[in-house]
This record gives sequence, C-alpha cells and structure tokens, in this order.
Amino acid sequence: MSTLILGLLLFLRMHSVRIVAEGWRTRTVARLGPMAWKGLYSLVALAGLALIVWGYAQARQQPVLLWSPPVALKHLNSLFTLLAFILVVAAYVPRNAVRARLHHPMILGVKLWAFGHLLATGKLADLLLFGAVLLWAVLDFRAARQRDRAQGAVVAPGKAVPTLLVIVVGAAAWAAFAFWLHAALTGVAPMARAG
Repeated sequence: MSTLILGLLLFLRMHSVRIVAEGWRTRTVARLGPMAWKGLYSLVALAGLALIVWGYAQARQQPVLLWSPPVALKHLNSLFTLLAFILVVAAYVPRNAVRARLHHPMILGVKLWAFGHLLATGKLADLLLFGAVLLWAVLDFRAARQRDRAQGAVVAPGKAVPTLLVIVVGAAAWAAFAFWLHAALTGVAPMARAG
C-alpha cells in the first residue's frame, strides 16, 4: 500500500502546483524555461503514475474489503465513465458546446470517473486511489474557475459539428475501453462485472 500512497503523493502533488503554489510555478517556469518545466513536470508525473499502477497492482494481490457495493452502483459507474470519456474528449476538440458551457471538461471528467469508481468498488486501495483523485479534482476545478474569474477568461461559443464529434468519439472510446481495453490493462472486465 505504501507504493500506491507514494505514487499518489508524487502524481497529485505535481498536478496540484497550480492549486497551492501558482506564484512559485510562475517563477519556476520563468527561471527554467517552459520546455524544462514541462520536462520536469512530465518526469515527476510519470514516475508517480508508474508507482500508482505498481502499488495498485500490489494492493490487489491482498485486497482489504471495506464494503460490497450493490450492482446498481456498478451500472451507475458505467454511465459516469461514459460521460467522463465525453468530457475528456471535449477538452481537446475546439469550439464544442460542452467546453463552452463547462470551461474545464477534463477535470469534470476526472471527477466523474473517480466518483463512479469510488461508488462501484469497495476495497481499501480503491478508496485511496479514487478518493484521492476525486479530492484533487474537486480542488483543481475550484482553483481553475477562480483563475478564470481573475483573468476574465472567455471560451469561444460551441458549434454543432464539433459537439457531435465530441459525443461520437467519446462514446466510441468509452465502448472500446469498457468492452476490451479495461480488461486487457487491468484484468477487470467492467461490463461483465456490471451485468
């Protein structure tokens, strides 16, 4: 469990710099340069992610069950994950209505993914992983909206074709992940489990 916790600390701490130390981040980027900062950021985040994957896999070998979620919550998680995929895609497609309305769809997608998985799983490692990511996403979304207000940020209005593209690509990516990739990468077949 300590490897998972260390990975979460590294990964989420790096992703929390703008939440807790915006001024330090700005000074560091100015001192190192944008490319060096991105390189350092990526190295620390990847190291954290590798530790999370390794630590979570270790924790699954000796699971500590906290509760047994009802099947209905597993179905709800499937819906939340579908919406999360659509939100993540919306962060990358210009001029879509989802991004125009929500401003930070990727963070909202992470919140939905973490919340859904927190509901649908009941082991200690799940609580640590999904609970920590959910807490981070809540704080990051709040900080991002505060920055938007302070900077007077404006998102271009959405258009129909990019919005439709977001929904189609997000749903297709979700289907591929839910029916094939999730089992291949994690050993858990969510659609078989939810059924």
